[in-house]
Amino acid sequence: MQKAFDYVPEYKKTTLSNGTRVVTEHHPSSRATSAGIYIDLGSRDEPDHLGGAAHFIEHLAFKGTNKRNAYEIVKEIEAVGGELNAYTTREYTCFHSCTLREHLSLSMDVLSDLVSDALFDPVEFDKERQVVLQEIMMASDDLEEYIFDMYFERAFPGNPLSNPILGTVESINAMKRDDLYEFYQTRYKAEHLVVSVAGSVNHDEVVALVEKNLLMKPNKPVLVERKIPSMEIIKQFYKKDTEQVHYLLGLPSSSFKSDSRFESYIVNAFLGGGMTSQLYQKIREDKALAYTVYSYLQSFTDSGLMMFYVGTSEDKLEQVSQMVINELKLIINNGLTSEQLNFYKRQVRGQIMLGADDIENRMNSLAVNEMVFSEYRPVDSVISEIEKVSVESSKAFINEHFDFNKAGCMLLGKCEKSLQDKIFGLI
Repeated sequence: MQKAFDYVPEYKKTTLSNGTRVVTEHHPSSRATSAGIYIDLGSRDEPDHLGGAAHFIEHLAFKGTNKRNAYEIVKEIEAVGGELNAYTTREYTCFHSCTLREHLSLSMDVLSDLVSDALFDPVEFDKERQVVLQEIMMASDDLEEYIFDMYFERAFPGNPLSNPILGTVESINAMKRDDLYEFYQTRYKAEHLVVSVAGSVNHDEVVALVEKNLLMKPNKPVLVERKIPSMEIIKQFYKKDTEQVHYLLGLPSSSFKSDSRFESYIVNAFLGGGMTSQLYQKIREDKALAYTVYSYLQSFTDSGLMMFYVGTSEDKLEQVSQMVINELKLIINNGLTSEQLNFYKRQVRGQIMLGADDIENRMNSLAVNEMVFSEYRPVDSVISEIEKVSVESSKAFINEHFDFNKAGCMLLGKCEKSLQDKIFGLI
């Protein structure tokens, strides 16, 4: 088996006395160093009255700390050619930077400042509320993105996974500064943090920087029980004055912790993961029925979805949806051939190995593996797991998850009722 690296990256982990976990991976030839502080707080962990809180906190941290104002936060990193950013998912929040290795100390100082000492100034709170509202409205204009949020909302009713990461106009308008600051103070605690650094780094130096800049007092962890979602079967149409109809079909899939997650990678690649996939080749290349067509694998710690998206015109919608269903029926009935399996295993393996050359990608992988598995998963071990996927194991994954009785379908755009009924009747 081809190795991901010509050298063996040195991985180390230290759990500080206050509970913060520090993980590093040493890449001796890298000029870049990527650092991230991860908080096990995502949109699915928000209380009912704080929808969109995790994302709003991410915004507000950049508006000023006790040490730096908003401009100084970004200026210090960009002044040395670095990058500073943050993002929120349904299961965690990340503040991250990428700089030259000699500026790691600066990165850790700024990142720690954001995570541990944000001001939540009332004036800035009201100003940034308007920015988040603009972001929500912008996202609603991107119908390809919007339909995924709509799908989650309808597929997981009553479960926090249904909540949009950005929150809603109503939830953001109703949010109070003191409630949000209390949430920040409660969840941004040592035991909830993972500090991840990849590049030409010395682990002990990183630990010393964390202890210097992020030495929070240990607190009893605030445990939020995540409820495993049960997926509602949806067949729903939303009228929108658009040129295209947005078609989205969802099927259950593997979680991050499932033994069949590697099979899900291969099946997703085969069906719609790239330009050589079945759906792309047949719908776009052979029939020219759509510009955008793909499958998307959404995995969580306890559940997952495989989703199939196509944007097409109303007059082509029936043909497109029939082709998606036909492709799913083919793989349900026949599985993958050895030739197909080996092709997509090579493809996925290559993608993983190419991703391993990206220091930011390695930093992210270290943190996610620590949060999900509490262990290190070297790139070579992941590739080894990909190699173990067989015709039989991929068929077992398909048999377990690809059940049309559990499928959901959503349409967004202009579509006559009779056509809607035809589309929904296919599953």
